Amino acid sequence: MNSHDAIVIGAGQSGLATAHALIGTGLRPLVLEAGDEPVGSWPHYYDSLTLFSPARYSALPGLPFPGDPEHYPHRDEVVDYLRGYAARLDADIRTGQRVAVVLRDKGFRVMTTDGASVNAPIVIAATGGFGTPYRPALPGLDEFPGAVLHAAQYRSPEPFRGRRVVVVGAGNSAVQIATELAEHADVTLATRKPVRFSAQRRFGRDLHFWLDRTGLDILPIGPWLPDGFHPPVLDTGRYRAALERDRPDRRPMFTALEDSKAIWPDGQREHVDAIVLATGYRPDLPYLRALSTEHNRGISRHHRGLGFVGLEWQRSLSSATLRGVGRDAVQVVRRLLK
Repeated sequence: MNSHDAIVIGAGQSGLATAHALIGTGLRPLVLEAGDEPVGSWPHYYDSLTLFSPARYSALPGLPFPGDPEHYPHRDEVVDYLRGYAARLDADIRTGQRVAVVLRDKGFRVMTTDGASVNAPIVIAATGGFGTPYRPALPGLDEFPGAVLHAAQYRSPEPFRGRRVVVVGAGNSAVQIATELAEHADVTLATRKPVRFSAQRRFGRDLHFWLDRTGLDILPIGPWLPDGFHPPVLDTGRYRAALERDRPDRRPMFTALEDSKAIWPDGQREHVDAIVLATGYRPDLPYLRALSTEHNRGISRHHRGLGFVGLEWQRSLSSATLRGVGRDAVQVVRRLLK
């Protein structure tokens, strides 16, 4: 078994930022990535995905995002950026190495699905909070004969042209996908509560400028954040206008699916061809099943040397974002080395 200074699981934005933080302390991390290249989940997101944060606020530590700092990068720009970032890191990044399980063994023993085994006193789980698409238990969904896909599987509107589609969700991705689909299909955005919007730009500046200037972006999660808080949809005015035109129309969540029909709260029954679940994700940590995943701002509550980076709400509003994972990684590494 090979021993290393530290092992980082995952080579997406969280893993790369974590490797950078470890290198900054003089450690030589091993980074294990299940995919073919160190770019995380970004290549698998829908084709039109554009960041809601400008390039200025969409970079990892040590490498500014290229291009106009005020432009909003496209998905493929992010993929190229992460490739370049990984190439510049002085880290041992091994792709095609899916971690099967992490065990306690004079530190930690990390075993991959192909039977390899490596040891380290520090392990940081950096597979983030977006690896497991969440599929809610909606009445009748399992028997629905039409197409059912999560936003993680959605790519473009072409396969849905002329169809009746219901998009479930009220977040940025749900509204973005529903608005795009509505140009090609008959689309309803089904939500449990009305969609809340926040202006993308205020007083001539992007919202992220104000989050940074006021310190809200790095404010530790605490009692000031209401239980069940969900960020509003960032909007230049396009999405609010689309919903006001009923393209897509917004309705309260359907009460059930019966055969190919959605049953709406007013009793109306309507044929539906496809359902897109923009219902978020859950942390991708199956390899920690033999250990506890409880943590305090990224530090395991039960296992010394075990840390986490990239989980939503881990330390702040920005913890699971390109702009936030670097800050969290530095804090986690610093605390692990105390």
